[in-house]
Amino acid sequence: MSTSFQISRILLCILVMAVVTYLPRVLPLAVFRKKIVNRWVCSFLAYMPYAVLAAMTFPEVFYSTQGPISAIVGCAAALLLAFFRRSLLTVAAGGALAVFLTEWVLRMIA
Repeated sequence: MSTSFQISRILLCILVMAVVTYLPRVLPLAVFRKKIVNRWVCSFLAYMPYAVLAAMTFPEVFYSTQGPISAIVGCAAALLLAFFRRSLLTVAAGGALAVFLTEWVLRMIA
């Protein structure tokens, strides 16, 4: 491949990525000019970032440890801390600590 073809392909990829990133941010501003008053739509839009974040991170919880037992214990600890409304830092640290301790105990037993 020639160098000019590679450069034009890279620029085309950058342009496509810019458009794909820019459209979801601009379209709501262009489409919805008035304030949204529908309660269902407002609640849907309010919870959407949390749902997307959970869908992206939750499956990885079970593949990021040495085994399924420590993953389940860490997930349960994090869910328990979150249920009692602890801060995000406390939930993350508590889940990681539970995984660490579980793997340490399992390593000592084996």
